[in-house]
Amino acid sequence: MSLSWLLETDSKSLRSMNGSRRNSGSSLVSSSSASSNLSHLEEDSWILWGRIVNEWEDVRKKKEKQLKDLVRKGIPHHFRAIVWQLLCNAQNMPIKDQYSELLKMTSPCEKLIRRDIARTYPEHEFFKEKDSLGQEVLFNVMKAYSLVDREVGYCQGSAFIVGLLLMQMPEEEAFCVFVKLMQDYRLRELFKPSMAELGLCMYQFECMIQEHLPELHIHFQAQSFHTSMYASSWFLTIFLTSFPLAVATRIFDIFMCEGLEIVFRVGLAILQMNQTELIQLDMEGMLQHFQKVIPHQLDSGPDKVIQAAYQVKYNAKKMKKLEKEYTTIKTKEMEEQVEIKRLRTENRLLKQRIDTLEKKGAPRFSEESVLQLERELVQARLKEAESQCALKEMQDKILEVEKRNTSLPDDTNVVRLQEELIGVKLREAEALTGLKELRQQVRDLEDHWQRHLARTAGRWKDSPRKNTLGELQDELMSVRLREAEAQAELRETRQRMLELETQNQIHSNHLRRAEQESKSLREHVQTLTVQNKDLHVQLQEIKRRQAEIECKSKEEVMAVRLREADNIAAMAELQQQISELEIQKEEGKVQGQLNHTDSSQYIHDLKDQIKELKHEICCLKGQRGMAKQAAFDGIHIVNHYVGDYESYHSSDEDGVKDPTLQDTQQRSGSGGRIRLRPNLGDTDSEDEEDGEALRLTVPSSGSHKSTTV
Repeated sequence: MSLSWLLETDSKSLRSMNGSRRNSGSSLVSSSSASSNLSHLEEDSWILWGRIVNEWEDVRKKKEKQLKDLVRKGIPHHFRAIVWQLLCNAQNMPIKDQYSELLKMTSPCEKLIRRDIARTYPEHEFFKEKDSLGQEVLFNVMKAYSLVDREVGYCQGSAFIVGLLLMQMPEEEAFCVFVKLMQDYRLRELFKPSMAELGLCMYQFECMIQEHLPELHIHFQAQSFHTSMYASSWFLTIFLTSFPLAVATRIFDIFMCEGLEIVFRVGLAILQMNQTELIQLDMEGMLQHFQKVIPHQLDSGPDKVIQAAYQVKYNAKKMKKLEKEYTTIKTKEMEEQVEIKRLRTENRLLKQRIDTLEKKGAPRFSEESVLQLERELVQARLKEAESQCALKEMQDKILEVEKRNTSLPDDTNVVRLQEELIGVKLREAEALTGLKELRQQVRDLEDHWQRHLARTAGRWKDSPRKNTLGELQDELMSVRLREAEAQAELRETRQRMLELETQNQIHSNHLRRAEQESKSLREHVQTLTVQNKDLHVQLQEIKRRQAEIECKSKEEVMAVRLREADNIAAMAELQQQISELEIQKEEGKVQGQLNHTDSSQYIHDLKDQIKELKHEICCLKGQRGMAKQAAFDGIHIVNHYVGDYESYHSSDEDGVKDPTLQDTQQRSGSGGRIRLRPNLGDTDSEDEEDGEALRLTVPSSGSHKSTTV
């Protein structure tokens, strides 16, 4: 490949690129051909990058390390558009044909995009004027992507990345490159509404600070200066909003080749360069330092910070480990949030129920309310069981994903396979070399054989001396043939030995991998045993909680039934009080009747009745022949009194005071009925008989009136 041919090829490729830019009209950089005043270094760079672009596939496969070194030194401006497309494989994307159709559609994010366009590179010539070509093509690309990826839609920081792409290439190509960046460079996860990937990057970056800059990490924690306060824009815009555009573009070159690793490296390098100043500042001072001082430190160029970035130790395995730790932490936080949300919901429902009960007053629980509570309890348990089943399914899915990840080849297995492949290729090369040598020997033997045949054809005409010489040559030829056969057998033996060694090595590698798999399976079994124990403990805890809930439910039911019994007793007491009040009311009516009766006549009738009773008592005593004093437990005198409602006045002076007659009045039927229950005491002496008296007691509304005869 001649130098003139390379220059011609490079100039043609540049002319084609510049022509495409003129047709699209969306690139800021005007096309230009190679000028004669370029320095020799620039000419060499052009020649080198022209060769790389023309032989891209071979360079990417065979010389990847050299390509990374060249990208770190910077991609020439005129090659940047095509090299960026080649680095992310965006040169032949089917979605490019859909771009014009997407522009005809309407996006729900158009207002947000219009609002933020003026804030994107406000001082850059291509974007600063309102409704300019730059703002229009930026709106088109952002709108088209919001229609392609509706989950992400539009995020503010993404406009700066699209703006940088539009400075280098037409809008269709910028759209394809942006789609590739979102899909393959973790940007889509960064720009999702949840921004989970940004949280992961902040966690990983903070762990790197804690490891490499422990004093600065302690100072940040003391000042409550979180990583997201200064580093979130670094990851969302790849330093485009924090550094000068020339520096950020050089870093973006490396990002297109190596991914987000360069953001971690450059971020830590910036902190290392400014550690002394940052430790002496408070939170506000550190914010000012990040916004104003650090960008001016990079005005001289990006070489210093890029060189410092590659002095930073970056461990990819440790970053994967930190990613697993962050995922575990977030999973626990999500579970805690779900539990807190559930408890808050239950608390709110309980408060609403308490408020409702307080508004209604004292609760009157019935069997229906108890059954309703039991149904609600059953529903709550069913929901809890469903949530537990869902949680178990998610845990099973996580275990399956982890199992699949473990089955994938890790870095150590890849290295071993590469070593095996290299050994096999070396043995194959040795075998090919031996085969070539054997073929050469066969050709030599064929030549000797042909010469031998030519000599033996005229041997009968020659003299005996010549015949003897021919025989010697025949013997030499046979010796050479035997030597060739021996060498061939030796080669075959060596080849078999190499094959056996290869098979032995392969079998040993298989055995080693089998041992590793067995070890991993044992570890997995141990893990499953631990998980089984944990699940058993959780099951016991769930059973204990279930038993507690059942006990509480039974206690609640008993409390409800006790309250029902109390309410029934209270109702019975109230009914008894009502009956007593009705009795007192009737007693008042009877008392009114007695007060309006002729008392003297009534007392006289009572005396006659008493005498008759005493006479009957004496007769009964005489008939029984009792010699001693007898006493009557009680004689019930029932006087049906239906009077003219005349009053009588009781007098305590008309009768004898010793014997008493107690009266308890009860209301029965429709008429007034008085039951007289005197307690009569009788003796053999007539003095005592003459002294007997009858007392009538009538209760009325809490007071007692008595009539003694």
